[in-house]
Amino acid sequence: MGMSYRRYLAGARVYGCLSCRTHLTTIHSMISRAFNGQHGRAYLFEDVVNVIEGEPNDRQMTTGNHTVRDIYCCKCGTTLGWKYDKAYEQSQKYKEGKYILERNLLVDVQ
Repeated sequence: MGMSYRRYLAGARVYGCLSCRTHLTTIHSMISRAFNGQHGRAYLFEDVVNVIEGEPNDRQMTTGNHTVRDIYCCKCGTTLGWKYDKAYEQSQKYKEGKYILERNLLVDVQ
């Protein structure tokens, strides 16, 4: 399997895992702050690094049925949010391939 290396990000604002401060994404990848997660406010991002994706499963959410994968920090294993694989409603298709990170599980690392 080999050794895995974590990616380090640079920019005006870098978000990291609250537990271990592993870099996850930047402010420039943020699409929206108008989301809710299981623990309160959540953000939608275009790109996220240093995460492990779980198995896909269907969930009924407030915006309809979606196929999502939970995402975990690659260093400490903390559940950070989820990735949208498929949206069944046409109006929600823009979420496909995007990531939700919960604000309470993030820290500014720069």
